[in-house]
Amino acid sequence: MKRILICLIASLSSTCLLPSTATAQQALVVKALAEKKVTELPAGPLFWRLENFPTLAQAQVAAGTTGLAAESAGKVWLFTLGGAGGSSVGGTKVAEVGPLPQLVATQYLLRINEASGPPGSITTVHTHPGSEAFYVLAGEQSIRTPQGMIKVKVGQPETGPGADTPLQVSSSGSTDLHALVMFMVDATKPFSSPAKLP
Repeated sequence: MKRILICLIASLSSTCLLPSTATAQQALVVKALAEKKVTELPAGPLFWRLENFPTLAQAQVAAGTTGLAAESAGKVWLFTLGGAGGSSVGGTKVAEVGPLPQLVATQYLLRINEASGPPGSITTVHTHPGSEAFYVLAGEQSIRTPQGMIKVKVGQPETGPGADTPLQVSSSGSTDLHALVMFMVDATKPFSSPAKLP
C-alpha cells in the first residue's frame, strides 16, 4: 500500500509540473529610440560614448554627425560614435563601449534600441549586418552566440559580436530587463535577418 501511495504521489507531482515546463517564452520587447544614416565613419578604432544631458534639446545640439539623442528610463541620453575618450559640452559621461568590430560599407545606419522584458523573455535567433553594443540599466541581459554566452549586468558596457553573427538575446536576471542597444550596421542591407545557432 505504501509503495502504491508513493507511486501515486510521484505520478501526480510530475503531472503538476507539466504545465510550467511547457510554458511558452515571452518575446523581449525591442523599440527603436533613434537612428540616422551616414556615408562615412570616424577614423580609427570606434567606440560608443553614452552621456546624460539635462534636456533633449541640449543633447540634440551636441549630437554632431555621429551622435543620436534619445530619452529612456526617465533620462536624456546622447550616444556618440567616435574615438575613445571623447566628451560633449554639457554632457555627463556614463560609459564608453568598444572598440567595435570593423565594418566597411557605402552607407551606415546608426541606431539606438531599447530592450525590455521580464526574466525569461527572449528574441528569435537573428543576425545584423554590422555590430551592436549593450548597456544594461536594470536586470541582466544574455547574448547567446556560436562563440558562447555573453552576460551583461547593470552598468556594464559590453561589445557584441561582429556582422552576420547569429545571436539570441534574453532577459536572464531575476528582475525585469531594461537595456540600451547601440548599432552600427550596413544601411544597404536588411537591418535584421532570421538565423540559426549551431
